[in-house]
Amino acid sequence: MPFTFTPLALRDVILVQPRVFGDSRGFFAETYHEQAFRQGGITARFVQDNHSFSTQGVLRGIHYQLAPFAQGKLVQALEGRIWDVAVDVRQNSPTYGKWVGIELSGENHHQLWIPPGFAHGFVVLSPTVHFLYKCTAPYAPELERGFRWDDPDVGIAWPVNDVSLSPRDTRLPAFASIEPIRPA
Repeated sequence: MPFTFTPLALRDVILVQPRVFGDSRGFFAETYHEQAFRQGGITARFVQDNHSFSTQGVLRGIHYQLAPFAQGKLVQALEGRIWDVAVDVRQNSPTYGKWVGIELSGENHHQLWIPPGFAHGFVVLSPTVHFLYKCTAPYAPELERGFRWDDPDVGIAWPVNDVSLSPRDTRLPAFASIEPIRPA
């Protein structure tokens, strides 16, 4: 199989490791294959791709969208390094408010599947990063929600303390006041 799928500590969050074929000219790797992903437990239908560029210390998040546009995301760093985080915001989930984080980089080629019902954020560890993600629902600004990156109730162990936030992200509320994603 061209991918290895490894479930992480939060149910349904999956590390995806593509097989990379490299030589003196560079490398080749499949980044998505519908049948292989289905066999690996990811049955999502993707409707939108996004590409962001950020500089070291930029922290984006922590964001999610409510139904009917709750987004699942398949994320990867094409070039550079990030610390990527998923937080369970599913109402009545046994892991509600718990998080998992992992380093993604252009060197390790790893991807992270973050299903609908999870909030997402990342911080840039390298001088720059090109970050690509596939989404299962289109962006719906009226349904976007989020919470503070440094909320003590969630307690994410970010590998950096000095971060650069967007003005919007500096105004995000505490985790205790968020609107969770309700089961369908």
